[in-house]
Amino acid sequence: MEANCLNCGNEVSQKYCGHCGQTSSTHRYSLKHFITHDFIHGVWHVDKGILYTLKELFVNPGNSVRGYVLGKRVGYFNFITLILLVLGISGLLGPYTHIKLADLMSESSKKTVSELEAFASHYPKLVLLITIPITSLFSMFWFRKAKFNYAEHLVLNSYKAAVEMIVSLAFTVITIFYTNLKGLLLIYYLGIEVFVFVYTIWFYYQFFSKSGYSKKALLIRSFMVPASIMFLSVVVGIIMGIINHLPH
Repeated sequence: MEANCLNCGNEVSQKYCGHCGQTSSTHRYSLKHFITHDFIHGVWHVDKGILYTLKELFVNPGNSVRGYVLGKRVGYFNFITLILLVLGISGLLGPYTHIKLADLMSESSKKTVSELEAFASHYPKLVLLITIPITSLFSMFWFRKAKFNYAEHLVLNSYKAAVEMIVSLAFTVITIFYTNLKGLLLIYYLGIEVFVFVYTIWFYYQFFSKSGYSKKALLIRSFMVPASIMFLSVVVGIIMGIINHLPH
């Protein structure tokens, strides 16, 4: 029996509207349905939503994001929503932590660190967001044979950045309960930094594994993307340092 879609008004005779995709079976909201269906099923369901997306990003990152970019998008949490969610949680936890990344540097290090590194230590999440378009340029250059356009590189690097932000969020949580500077320094540089670097190479290696590159070329190019970012940050930091020390 045909009916009209409550979302777009198009006639529907199946479970979903062929025009906008909304289910033909709707319901009035109730507290019970909100808790048992919309929240638990829609957000924490193991086959879609946040948990599924996070599981894929940590277990099968490059392959899952490649599938998303190529059109397999049902069940995945949108990358922009994911980033905004992580930023929101970070903002909520911010007042409860008394140690920032900049606090982990010694006084001598603070004096010698480049201007860019100093800024990044104070605003790590902002820097991460700013570097997404720059990282996308580098990944597009090193993997140009793959034929993915710039917008697609923005998407894949946004998902990668979301994971880095989640790891940074985990570090923020640690600083709430653990305040030993030497211990946090060890956790950050030997734990967080190493994980992010290895994850980045693994992510690109998987994502471009079906783009016609040999395993050796894949590994080298996957390494060159973060290496290019590091080199650029050093150059920019040196330039900023020179400019700031010029006589006014």
